[in-house]
Amino acid sequence: MESKDLPNLISVLRLIAVAPIVYLLLSREFGWALVLFAVAGVSDGLDGFLARHYGWRSRLGGILDPLADKTLLICSFLVLGWLGLVPVWLVLAVVLRDLIIVGGAVLYNYRVEAVEAAPIPMSKLNTLLQILLVVMVIMDSGPFPLPAALIETTIWVCLVTVVVSGAQYVWIWGRKARMRGWRED
Repeated sequence: MESKDLPNLISVLRLIAVAPIVYLLLSREFGWALVLFAVAGVSDGLDGFLARHYGWRSRLGGILDPLADKTLLICSFLVLGWLGLVPVWLVLAVVLRDLIIVGGAVLYNYRVEAVEAAPIPMSKLNTLLQILLVVMVIMDSGPFPLPAALIETTIWVCLVTVVVSGAQYVWIWGRKARMRGWRED
C-alpha cells in the first residue's frame, strides 16, 4: 500500500465501522455507539484532509468517501427510527431523498453524460444537520440527556433541509438534462 491510498483505506474502515455502530445502537449501548460514531466522523475529516492537502484524490476515493458517509447516516437513521428515537416520517424522508438523488445521478450518468458530483450548499447543511441530529439522539438516549425541545427543533429543521436540498438537486440536474438532451444508446 502506498501513502496515496491512505484516504481510501480510511474510507473503507469507516464503511466497515457501520456494522459495529448499528450493532451498538441496536444493543442500546449508546455511549459506545457515540464514541464509534465520533471516530467515524473524525476519520471522514482526516481522509478528506489527506486527499486535498497531499493531492491523494482518486476516482475510487470520490466514490468510497460519500458511500461511507451515506451508509453510516442512512443506517443510523434506520436504526434510530426502528428504536423509536427518530420519527419514522423523517427516516422515510431522508432515505427517499437519497434514493431520488442516487437514482437521478445514475439515470443522468447513463442517459445524458458523466456525472460530476459536487454537493450544493443546502446539501452540505443537510448532511451537517443529519449528523448533528444522530449525535444528539444518541447522546440523549444514553450518556448525556438533552432538552426535548432542542431535539424536536433539530428534527424539523433537518426535515426542511432534506426537502429543500432534494428539490434543489432535482431542479438543477433536471434542468441540466433538458439542456443537454438524452443520449440514444
